[in-house]
Amino acid sequence: MINTSLQDLPEESVSHNPEIKKKVMLRFGDLPHLTNFSQARFAPGQTASAHAHQDMCEVFFVEHGSGVIRVNNQEYPLLPGNCIAIEVGEVHEVVNTGSTELVLTYFGLRV
Repeated sequence: MINTSLQDLPEESVSHNPEIKKKVMLRFGDLPHLTNFSQARFAPGQTASAHAHQDMCEVFFVEHGSGVIRVNNQEYPLLPGNCIAIEVGEVHEVVNTGSTELVLTYFGLRV
């Protein structure tokens, strides 16, 4: 069993924009196929630049705030309760278009 708490975890920078902070609850190697299980906080206007993963899928769940996710140049809203699954090779970019913090809980799965 692995037991973690957001309150006890240090903040780290998101690789696609070091100004965006995350807390990593599970890391690569903790569970089979899991690359990470994290929560990221985007200030208004912050963007995780467009990128794709060739070796993993990624799932985002919107906890708070609003924004957009662009997937293969198509834009989708990010609103509380939304869940977005990104397939291998899909180019995706997350933008906080709202006036409050955008909080995303997400995980990646190796394929």
